[in-house]
Amino acid sequence: MTGPDRSRPTGPVHDPTDATHPVRDATGPAPGLAPAGRGSGLTHEEERAVEQALALVGGSSRRPSLRWEAPGEGPGGGPGSDPEDLTEALLEAPAPVGDRPGGRVRSSAPPLSWDRARAAAARAGRAGPPPTIRLPLDRALGHVLAEALGALTDLPSFDTSAMDGWAVAGPGPWAFGAGAGLLAGRGPATALPDGAAVRIATGARVPPDTTAVIRSEHAHADEAKGLLHARRPVVAGQDIRPRGQECRSGEQLVPAGTVVTPAVLGLAAAAGYDALPAVPRPRVDILVLGDELLASGLPHDGLIRDALGPMLGPWLRALGAEVSGPRRLGDDAEALREALTGSDADLIVTTGGTASGPVDHVHPVLDALGAELLVDGAAVRPGHPMLLARLPVPGQSRGTPDGPYLVGLPGNPLAAVSGLLTLAEPLLAGLAGRPAQDAYRALVHAEVHGHPHDTRLVPVVHRAGRAGGRDHVAPLRYNGPAMLRGIAAADGLAVVPPGGVRSGTEVEILDLPWAPATPWTEGCFT
Repeated sequence: MTGPDRSRPTGPVHDPTDATHPVRDATGPAPGLAPAGRGSGLTHEEERAVEQALALVGGSSRRPSLRWEAPGEGPGGGPGSDPEDLTEALLEAPAPVGDRPGGRVRSSAPPLSWDRARAAAARAGRAGPPPTIRLPLDRALGHVLAEALGALTDLPSFDTSAMDGWAVAGPGPWAFGAGAGLLAGRGPATALPDGAAVRIATGARVPPDTTAVIRSEHAHADEAKGLLHARRPVVAGQDIRPRGQECRSGEQLVPAGTVVTPAVLGLAAAAGYDALPAVPRPRVDILVLGDELLASGLPHDGLIRDALGPMLGPWLRALGAEVSGPRRLGDDAEALREALTGSDADLIVTTGGTASGPVDHVHPVLDALGAELLVDGAAVRPGHPMLLARLPVPGQSRGTPDGPYLVGLPGNPLAAVSGLLTLAEPLLAGLAGRPAQDAYRALVHAEVHGHPHDTRLVPVVHRAGRAGGRDHVAPLRYNGPAMLRGIAAADGLAVVPPGGVRSGTEVEILDLPWAPATPWTEGCFT
């Protein structure tokens, strides 16, 4: 029987950036609601039988004894065919998850808290010193400096004129002769005797014994008498850029870990560099899993469009990675194993398959390869089936794996974004040599419901404060794990602690790589 279309909000349609609309967690229990199915008359044995059946099918959309359901949930509001929905429900149950067809025995230990999972990814990225390469200036943009940049010469390397005008020596008036005067790029001039003046261009080398430079508009040249008069008092050293004014040779210009921007390139060139010591960009392979995914066209016959393949590459590049095109493997364990063992990337990102359903192959393949699980789930909604592992190098049979890292993202789009910001972003920052950025906090201008036990990541937009008010962030409505509408309009993600926050509470904000850190600062740090 066909039920109501839950993909559309009931009642008046609101703007997705309307912070006044109540925000509810589409992945956790709603306050005051009992789990669906409880009180339905089922015996304990019958409920247990339903749990076992759901474990076998690994993703049925009907989960009466396990699913916490909030108003507005349904095909468009969070639950879908992705196994993450079932896994979230099972992790709410007190009994540990047992053997699964095609899977493994999963640990009953609770997942890491969100901040511990993120810290583990950051530590992994900084486990060893990053390699160093030398890049010519025209290829260094966007890389991170592997070493501090020291000046190879004084800047400026000689006394230069800061203005077009006259170089004068001693008190005036000053005698001058005919001619073009001193131009930039010419060799050293002869010393200037007292009472003499010579025309000089901006950037030209100042003659020895020059007292000052008088700007053209501040001087009067009596061509008939060959005398120069100052219209204003002359101060010794005015409009002369002395040698070493900006820096002395050997002085540190920028520290290691600085992202090479166009301005850094200009400074490096001025200081005498032709190439820069840089950290190579981490190489990333993307593996898209799932037989239900379409690469083009409209969804049909139970198939849906792959939203993550087009999104992940540009997102990872914005985080400073060198990314290959996504490979679509379907639900094929052997294809996944071959892709993992054949990759020469620093990081492999997979989408989907991180739960324990019959076609969730990520855990079994990692087990078979001898990978080390660094993060196996995180207490965050959406996205808690995320994982971080390290693979062995080909041929490695013992010891701690030291091959590429793997970040396993859940298949639901917003859950995958959560995994990107929780695991991939801090890992890549370390691999690329970027210094850790201090977290920043902002007031949230609405009550945001929280999960009882887990952190929530909620898309938000920055709002400028009204006259006398503080700038703040406002949560967006479309924040279910299968939704991208909210994050597409967002400036960042608010980190909402368990239990939620009241309006006016300060929360940590996770920056998006294309958004400014805050509305009152300029630029982004990517």
